[in-house]
Amino acid sequence: MVGFVIGQRWISASEPELGLGIVSAVAVNRVTILYLACDESRIYAQDNAPLTRVRFSVDDEIETQDGQQGLIQKIKEHNGVVRYQFLNQQGEQGWVDEMDLSHHIQFNTPQDKLFLGQAEEGRWFALRYQTWRHLHRLHKSPVKGLLGARAALIPHQLYIAHEVAQRDTVRVMLADEVGLGKTIEAGLIMHHRLHSGLSKRILVVVPESLLHQWLVEMLRRFNLKFSLFDESRCLALEDENPFLSEQLVLCSLDFFTLNPHRKDQAVQADWDIVVVDEAHHLQWSEQSPGDAYLFVEQLAKHAPGLILLTATPEQLGKETHFSQLSLLDADRFYSFEQFLAEQREFKPIARLADKIVSQLDLDNADRELLANLLDHKLTTDFLQNFDDMTLRQEVIEQLVDRHGTGRVLFRNSRHVVQGFPQRKFFSYPLKQNSDTNEATYLQWLVAHLRALGLVQVLLICKHAETVVKLHRQLRDKYALKAAVFHEGMSIIERDRSAAYFADQDAQVRILLCSEIGSEGRNFQFAHHLILLDLPENPDLLQQRIGRLDRIGQRHIIEIHVPYIVGSKQHSLCRWYAEGLKLFQINSNAASEVYQLQKHALDEVCLSPVQQGLDELVTSGGVLMQEIEAQMHEARDVLLELNSCRRNIAEKLIFEIKDISHAETLWQYMEEVFECFGVESEYHSDACAILRAEQLQRVSHFPGVPEDGVTVTIDRAVALSREDMQYLSWEHPMLVSAMDLILSGNIGNAALSVIKHDDIQAGQYFLECLFLVECSAPLSLQLSRFLPATPIRILIDQQQQDLTAQFLHDELQEVDEKIEREQITDFINSEQKNIKAMIASAEQKSEIIMQGIINQANTDMLKVLAKEIQRLDALSKVNSGIKSAEISALKGITIASHGYIKGAKLRLDAVRFIISS
Repeated sequence: MVGFVIGQRWISASEPELGLGIVSAVAVNRVTILYLACDESRIYAQDNAPLTRVRFSVDDEIETQDGQQGLIQKIKEHNGVVRYQFLNQQGEQGWVDEMDLSHHIQFNTPQDKLFLGQAEEGRWFALRYQTWRHLHRLHKSPVKGLLGARAALIPHQLYIAHEVAQRDTVRVMLADEVGLGKTIEAGLIMHHRLHSGLSKRILVVVPESLLHQWLVEMLRRFNLKFSLFDESRCLALEDENPFLSEQLVLCSLDFFTLNPHRKDQAVQADWDIVVVDEAHHLQWSEQSPGDAYLFVEQLAKHAPGLILLTATPEQLGKETHFSQLSLLDADRFYSFEQFLAEQREFKPIARLADKIVSQLDLDNADRELLANLLDHKLTTDFLQNFDDMTLRQEVIEQLVDRHGTGRVLFRNSRHVVQGFPQRKFFSYPLKQNSDTNEATYLQWLVAHLRALGLVQVLLICKHAETVVKLHRQLRDKYALKAAVFHEGMSIIERDRSAAYFADQDAQVRILLCSEIGSEGRNFQFAHHLILLDLPENPDLLQQRIGRLDRIGQRHIIEIHVPYIVGSKQHSLCRWYAEGLKLFQINSNAASEVYQLQKHALDEVCLSPVQQGLDELVTSGGVLMQEIEAQMHEARDVLLELNSCRRNIAEKLIFEIKDISHAETLWQYMEEVFECFGVESEYHSDACAILRAEQLQRVSHFPGVPEDGVTVTIDRAVALSREDMQYLSWEHPMLVSAMDLILSGNIGNAALSVIKHDDIQAGQYFLECLFLVECSAPLSLQLSRFLPATPIRILIDQQQQDLTAQFLHDELQEVDEKIEREQITDFINSEQKNIKAMIASAEQKSEIIMQGIINQANTDMLKVLAKEIQRLDALSKVNSGIKSAEISALKGITIASHGYIKGAKLRLDAVRFIISS
C-alpha cells in the first residue's frame, strides 16, 4: 500500500486538469486530497487511488504560492514530506516545503507525464504520430480543400474552385451553361475557403424557390450547415443584429424585398463572402438600377468576397453583363461605353484564338496581329512550326492570359465539356378511354412499367399531391412498389426514400417526384424518365431532364412522354420535341424563345382544336436556330479556354485520387475507432455502420450519433447513396477526430515493452516526436510550404541516434501485461539520463529543422516569385491586373519569408521503450 502523509503533493491521473493536489486527511484505507486551484476535493481508496506522487528533481523549475520562481538546487525529506532549496530569479536562495508550492502548477509536457507515471499505451502515441503525418501530408497537398465534396471529379468544376479559392480575395462570376454545376463550383470554393480558414462568415442570397435546393446541396455535398433566415427568425433575435448570430446564413432575395429594414443589418454583418444565385435577375440600367441590384451592390462594397452565379454572357446581354462585372470590380468596370470599346478591340484577338485552337491556317493579318501580341521568338517559332502542339499550347496560354475579364469571369459550355449522355425520346399518344385524364394516364403508367420490367424509372410531375395520390394507387390497386419524394417530406425522409429506390435488392420500380422536391437531387443511377405533365417553361423542363442528364451518366437517357391527343400536354410535347428539340439536346436559346413565344403558346394551349400549333412549332424551330447562331457567334473562345485549363484540371484530379486512396483512409480510421471504442460493422463493399455504444476516453465521438451512422469511403457509392455519409479526409468526423487527438495530451507520453531480434533485453530508448511550427496569419497560406511538420527521433540510452535503423512500425508492443509502477520507478531512477536523451534528441531535431525551413523558404519563393513575374508581365497587356495586386503579393512574399524563418521546434510527444 502506498504511504500517504499530510502535506504531500499528488496529482490525479484521471483528472489532471484539477492541478496539484495536497493530502489533507488520511484515514483507514482512505485519503482526502484538496485541489485548491479549483476549490475541489476528492476522497480515494488508498489501495486503488488514481494518484501519482509529485517529487521534483534538481534543476527542475518550481513556483511557490507567493509567486517566486526558481530552479531546485537541493532536496531534503523528513517524515515523508519534501523540502526544496531553490535559487530564485533574483539570484537569492531559499527553502520551500512542498505544501507551499503553487497549486496551479501543471504537468502537461510529455516528460512531466512520463516521470509522473501518466504515460499511456504505445498505441496512443502511434495514433498521435500517424495523425500528425497525415495532417502534414494533407496541408501540403495542392488539392487541400477539394477532397471533401460528395461530387464527381469534373475537370472544369475543380479547375475553377482551385483557381479561385486560393486567391487573396474571391470576387468572381460563375456563368457556365445550365447543367454544368455552378452551384457545385460555388460550394467547392466555399468549402475550400472554410476548410483552409481563409473565410469564416458567408451569406448566400438566392431566389425563394431555390432555398431548399441550396440548403440540401450544401449540407449533403459539402457538409456545410447553413442557417435559413426569414423574418420570424430575425424577430426572435431583436436584441442584436440577427445576422451576427450564425456564421453561414442562407436567405431569399424576396425576404429582403419584403423586409427592407433587414437590408442594413445584412450589409453591416461583416461577411467574408457573399454569394448571389440567379444574379442575372438583378435589374440594372445606367439611369435606373433596380432595388435588388442596389442592395447587392451595398453587400459587395462591404464584403471582401463576392460570387455571382448567373447566366452566360450571351444570354445576359451586354448591359446586364457589364452591370455584374461592375459589382465585382467597380474601379475596373466603371463605364459601360468604355467596356463596349474594350470588347470591340478584343474581338480580333478572340477570332485569332479560335483559328489557332481549331488549327486553321492564319492569313497575313492574323500573323501580324500575333506578332504584335506576343514576343518575337515565340511568334517566330510557332509560325515556323505550326503543327507543334507544345508551341501551340504556349501561344494559346499567353493569349488567354491577356483576356480582359478572364480573372473574374468563368464560363464553360456543353460543347466543350465532355461526358454528357445521349438522349432518346418516346412519345405516347393516348385516347381518353376512362372517365378522367388522370385515370387514362394511370392505366398507361401501369402498363408501361410492366413492359419496362425491373428497370429503375424516375417520374417527375408538378405537384406533391399528384405524387402522393399516384403512390397510393400504385400500391393499393396494382401492388407495385414505388418510392416517393416531395417537398412535404423532411430531408431525412427524402434521403431514406432515395436510398430505398437506389437499393437494387429492394426492386423498387419507380421513384415519384414533385418538381420542387427533386430540386438539387441527383438520380443518375436511373436512366428512364417519365413526364406525366409538362411544364410551360423550358428551363423547368431542362431542370427535370437534368436530374438524369448529368456528367458521368453511363446510360442513354430515355424520356417517355404520354399525352392525350388534342390536350395541352400534346401541344407542349410537339413544341418541345419538334420546335425547340429540347428532348434531344440542351439549349441556352430555349429561354429566349419562350419569352418571344409565350403569348402564342398560351393561346395554342387554351385552344380546344390546337389552332396555330403548326405555325408555333415551325417558328419556334426557326427562332432556336437564329438565337443559337447568334450565341455561337458571340461566344468567346479565350474565355472558354481560361475557364478550364485542361492540363491543370487533370493534375488536380490525379492529386485528389492519389491522396484520397481509400485503403489508407480506412486503415487510419480503423485505428482511430479501435482506440476510442467506436464499433465498425461491415455493411457492404467500402461501406460500414459505425456505433458509439462503448466509447473509451470520451463520452461522445464526433459525427457518430447514438443510433449510429452508415458511412462509405467510395465516391461512386456516395453519389448514388445519399443516405450514407461520404467519409473523406475533409469530412467533419475526421477533422474533429484529428483535432480531438492533437489538441489535447492524448498520446503525448507513452511507454512500451517490446521484443526485437536486434535489440537486447533490458535496453531502453526514447522515441521523441518534435514539431516544426510556423505561426503566421492564415491569409498567407503558409501551410502550403511549412505546415506543422513532425520529426521523429529514436535515441538509445547512450544517446545514439537510431532513427534510421528502426522504423516506428518495427517497435510494436508485446502482448504482455506491463508492470506500470515498476517501469515508472525505473524511469524516475533514470530521470537524469532520460532528460539528457531528450536534450540530445532536440539538438538533432534542430539540425533537421533548419533543412526543413530552408526548403520551405525555397518552395515559397519559387511559387510567389513566379507569380509576381507573371502578373508583372501581364499588367502590361491586361488592364485587369492592377499594380496594387502585384505590390500586395510582394508584401506577402517578404512577410512569408520572415514567418518561415521564425519557425520554432516543440517536443510534442515521447515514448519510453524498453526491450524484454
